[in-house]
Amino acid sequence: MLIKLPQISQLPERLVTPEAVYMNRRKFLKSLGTLGIGAWALVNGCNTSAGEQWTDVSQSIPKPGGIYPLARNAKYTVDRPLTNEIIAASYNNYYEFTTDKERVWKLAERFATRPWQVEVAGEVANPKTYDIDELIKKMPLEERVYRHRCVEAWSMIVPWSGFPLSALIKEVEPTSHAKYLRMVSFYRPAQAAGQKTQTWYPWPYYEGLTMAEAMNELTLMVTGVYGHELPKQHGAPLRLAVPWKYGFKSIKGIVRIEFTREQPKTFWNDLAPDEYDFRANVNPKVPHPRWSQARERLIDTGELIPTLLYNGYGEYVAGMYR
Repeated sequence: MLIKLPQISQLPERLVTPEAVYMNRRKFLKSLGTLGIGAWALVNGCNTSAGEQWTDVSQSIPKPGGIYPLARNAKYTVDRPLTNEIIAASYNNYYEFTTDKERVWKLAERFATRPWQVEVAGEVANPKTYDIDELIKKMPLEERVYRHRCVEAWSMIVPWSGFPLSALIKEVEPTSHAKYLRMVSFYRPAQAAGQKTQTWYPWPYYEGLTMAEAMNELTLMVTGVYGHELPKQHGAPLRLAVPWKYGFKSIKGIVRIEFTREQPKTFWNDLAPDEYDFRANVNPKVPHPRWSQARERLIDTGELIPTLLYNGYGEYVAGMYR
């Protein structure tokens, strides 16, 4: 079945998704089947509105305590206020649970984040499987405020807490053969409805970075947000933040980190290589095949702002790509 979607440039500015498609999402996706992979981001859209669920979503947000809140590193700041936490907690891309952004928090409520182990393997001198809480205790922790830019042209400003990935890399001592990192998410279809029902996806989710990207000072392994531990809808208990790249590179629910000689395959690049490449650096001059990347929408205010090259982090990362 061939379904022709309108060009994004022909849509009203307030929309990224054709309204009829958005309102009839489930029927549309069912008709697409495995051929609809390239349209998923379009179908989900980039709009959000205040809803009654915001009162309930606050119950999914952990309270400060234990090691949180962490001291904020003033080096990593932005020129915009933080995104409203309630909105950030109720508007999530996490297909393991659902493609409906505003239902992820609800469907993730019963997901178990303890016990949790993270295996580090491959081209390293010290392979090891870490208990997540032991790993957190070993690492240098801090809070950083980062821009977060989705490939779907929405964005937010988030205070992540965690540790530089470089700290873990130094502990496991990669060999000279390690050129890339491959990261893998959990696979629990009994707890994650999307993994159970969306069988056309090659679960579990997998992503990758070059060693230079992984060692970059911005690359953060995230364990908390907004001064408390990470909520389930944000990828608890461990996710990645690479703020100069589109959000799909920031893999959630990590259970394995593997050091490899060859460039690893990545989830969205395997599914739609013409739309989601391995590098996925934010670039306003390179449009997605179905929409412009020149501007982005702040999810809490709806304000449209210009997108910055490398999401504004060129001073830290541009040298890796010259």
